[in-house]
Amino acid sequence: MELPFFPADQFGADRSLLLEVIREIGLDAEQRFILGRHTAAFERMLGDSLGVADVVACGSGTSALTMVLRAMEVGAGDEVVVPAFGCAPLAASVLNAGATPVFADILPHTMVVDPAAMAALIGPRTKVLMPAHMFSVLADLPRIEELAARHGVRLLEDSAVAQGAVLRGRPAGTWGDAGVFSFVQVKSFGMPGEGGAVVTGDPALGEAVRLLRNHGQDGVHRFVHHRIGYNSRFDEIQAAFQLRRYAGFPARLARRARIAEYYTERFAGLREAGVLPPPSGRDGRCYYVYCLLCERRDELKEWLAERGIGAHVYYPLPLPRQAAFAAHAMPGQQWPNAEHASARILALPVYPQLSDAEVECIADAVCEFAMRHAALPTP
Repeated sequence: MELPFFPADQFGADRSLLLEVIREIGLDAEQRFILGRHTAAFERMLGDSLGVADVVACGSGTSALTMVLRAMEVGAGDEVVVPAFGCAPLAASVLNAGATPVFADILPHTMVVDPAAMAALIGPRTKVLMPAHMFSVLADLPRIEELAARHGVRLLEDSAVAQGAVLRGRPAGTWGDAGVFSFVQVKSFGMPGEGGAVVTGDPALGEAVRLLRNHGQDGVHRFVHHRIGYNSRFDEIQAAFQLRRYAGFPARLARRARIAEYYTERFAGLREAGVLPPPSGRDGRCYYVYCLLCERRDELKEWLAERGIGAHVYYPLPLPRQAAFAAHAMPGQQWPNAEHASARILALPVYPQLSDAEVECIADAVCEFAMRHAALPTP
């Protein structure tokens, strides 16, 4: 049995739909392939589903972060507090804005940023708090929202992996001044290409991002540039494709959640064997991938590979230990929980195309490994 980490045929069920929209837009009399009526409809649909003032579809989740920081006028001399554990754009977008990323440690079990660590790093140069959701758990947004309000700083929510997740009745992406999504193919609402979106309840912020995504043009007067911008425009074929697939998104999310719940139930008794699943429940949970903490992580990954099961390491190093960002980290600062996670995290397949039998096979393999290694000393 071969069970890849991501499905080999990601959009197999949507092949006819994709061919249909390619033909429709390719033959459309308007011959508009970016930022047309389908993009506008896609933005309205997302905005209505989230209950927010504005959604701006753009070229990627990374460019979404970059443009929001720019719209918030983050620049030289400013600091942005980010998690020490996460994806490179958390730090790169801040540095590309000319500002300094300040790395906060994470919580040891959930692996999301520790609000207390964030609070300790807020200073006179802090302009934005930028928490990121991890692969199984949303950041503690109620505490971070209160922290941002108390200190008078902006809150930018990196919800690239968490579209569709909800915490205390509020969707991911809607807690801060702005949130961002990523639609790269393997995400929960991924598509066959690159794309992202900025979500905001602040119309002025949304308008600033809308200018920035198209070279500073307002979409009405071509070749009139109101500010220096970017090329981060959304594709009409992808917009039409996503619009027609959105109705099935809740069912796909529910399937991911059921798989995750099954894993967590099966792994609940493995802590003494060195395997720790994420916290149970659905509130504040997102299952783009499903992440364990394992004391013998590399051995488990190899064990699964021998049985045809794909697994993945997110991330092998904390951000401030990466060569690209180490020089920008605060001298003498330590991130013990991020280091702990980097040495132990392992993600398992959780995509909705998995059958019940395949899910059971993956869980059986993890449990068998844990039981065989339970009596061995921790490496």
